[in-house]
Amino acid sequence: MFKVIISPVAKQNIAEAAKWYNSQRNNLGKRFTNEVNSHIRHIRKNPLATAIRYDDVRTAVLDIFPYLIHFFVDEELQIVVILTVLHTSRNPDIWKGYR
Repeated sequence: MFKVIISPVAKQNIAEAAKWYNSQRNNLGKRFTNEVNSHIRHIRKNPLATAIRYDDVRTAVLDIFPYLIHFFVDEELQIVVILTVLHTSRNPDIWKGYR
């Protein structure tokens, strides 16, 4: 199983989105966070299951919420780095500034 490192930017993305969802409906932010965590656990077990989308960055699409988890895999070191968790309406090139 790969080790997962969640960047400070990705942590901030998740916290901001959860806060916004909670402002829309009670506990919706918790549901969002649970879905993100579920996908990160899947990525940890199967990091190569998604195709490379940009350069060497892969994306995982959340099932319920319109967000993409952007990450890269270092197979040699057995590490997955979560770069960002962005809404699908945002410019997909934004993750490049976080690398």
